[in-house]
Amino acid sequence: MSSPSLQDELALLKQEKQRLLADNQLLKEEVAELKRLIYGSKRERFVPTQKDDAQLSLELEAEAADEEQAVVKQTVSYQRAVQRAGKKPVRQSFPDHLPRIDIVLEPEEDVSTMRKVGEEVTEELDLEPARLFVRRYIRPRYVSVEESFHIAELPARPIDKGIPGPGLLAHIIVDKFVYHLPFYRQAQRYEKLGMNIPFSTLNGWLPAACNLLEPLYLALKFEVLKSTYLQGDETPIPVLDKQKKGKTHQGYHWVYYSPEEKLVLFDYQKGRNKEGPKQLLEKYQGYLQTDGYQAYDQFEDRDDIVLVGCLAHARRYFEHAKDNDPERSEQALLLIQQLYAVEREAREQSLQPEERYMLRQEKSVPVMDALGQWLVNEYPGILPKSTIGKAFNYLIARYNKIYIYLQDGRLEIDNNLIENSIRPVALGRKNYLFAGSHTGAEKAAMVYSLLGSCKLQNINPYDYLKDVLERLPDHPVNRLHELLPPNWKPAKVNTMGES
Repeated sequence: MSSPSLQDELALLKQEKQRLLADNQLLKEEVAELKRLIYGSKRERFVPTQKDDAQLSLELEAEAADEEQAVVKQTVSYQRAVQRAGKKPVRQSFPDHLPRIDIVLEPEEDVSTMRKVGEEVTEELDLEPARLFVRRYIRPRYVSVEESFHIAELPARPIDKGIPGPGLLAHIIVDKFVYHLPFYRQAQRYEKLGMNIPFSTLNGWLPAACNLLEPLYLALKFEVLKSTYLQGDETPIPVLDKQKKGKTHQGYHWVYYSPEEKLVLFDYQKGRNKEGPKQLLEKYQGYLQTDGYQAYDQFEDRDDIVLVGCLAHARRYFEHAKDNDPERSEQALLLIQQLYAVEREAREQSLQPEERYMLRQEKSVPVMDALGQWLVNEYPGILPKSTIGKAFNYLIARYNKIYIYLQDGRLEIDNNLIENSIRPVALGRKNYLFAGSHTGAEKAAMVYSLLGSCKLQNINPYDYLKDVLERLPDHPVNRLHELLPPNWKPAKVNTMGES
């Protein structure tokens, strides 16, 4: 057997050099991405590197072998409001719904012979701290001539034979799930208000309150799944597991948002596999917009579900690739920016779905087609495993699904609305770190669903929760829909405002 020639060895060395250079480039990109995650800004706004910051322009030329293509040209303009130096700030007026306490200050002089010609009113905003009080139900007991006793029935209460009233329960739940205060911190606050409530007691009241809320949560789930357009995403939640001593189990909240109904549904699952959405969406029919996670691919074979892509996730990939390939990344981001400019125009004009569809056909379709042609033209010249290669691969694989948003004016360009609903879970993880059990995580999903829907409906979460906890014990099951956030009308007006 003859030994390899010098030319063969040289060719092998060149191949090895190219492989090492590619590996080195990938390692550099990984280090840059880690630095970006640790030290970099997380905002996604893209500002291109052009001399004129007030105006962005882009020309794209798609060349064909046998005919000349037209140049696609789009212009996006921005105006920034700049506060003039020396301008005095204007004091904010107080809302009319805040109660007023009038204090009349008379002059020290005798005004009995004077004529009032007007008055000056100066307002200041003040606060009374929260206070605990005891509600006493006094029931006189009577005895009849026949020696039988008579006494009024106690009204239904949120926790039967429990001491917390609906206002206290609502305050505890809102503090934990809206303002992210762990129970031990809440216990410290109540101690300063004059009542020692161990945090273990607070922790025990939550499941009891959630048992009362569960039928309302099921009614909310029914309403969300009736929608014909849902956005889906998932977020992790660490859970204490008795079978894993000293470790937490990685559970997941699967979140479904209905943009038309403005309702959000959290569904806790122990894992991130496809069984969670498969069970929940078994009878769902309509659009399902996701980030492209493979667990949703199972719905490709269903004729009654149409998968829609998310352009924001594709944009993030190109944002991360700016250090790897600035020229291609900027060109992709400019095109994507033009698509978002159309969405902003539709939002500012408050266009109806039909009107937004027509605007997209006029302005977005040419840009989206140009983006697709650009991907085809540029892909042969990139390294598939590089950061820019990953951006290309992500967008190419989901291009057709993202394109679907142009075919129905009800659909959004991305999944950002549902990510806003998930944000409280991320903030909560930083404060109370984990759920105490799988059952606790399920209860948290109920609360996040109801309070998240309140936020979408611009409803004060404390007012809502206090009212429904007071009414649920006696509320007919066949009228639960009346207590859902879109239909809710308070039985009593809470004059105290925010909790």
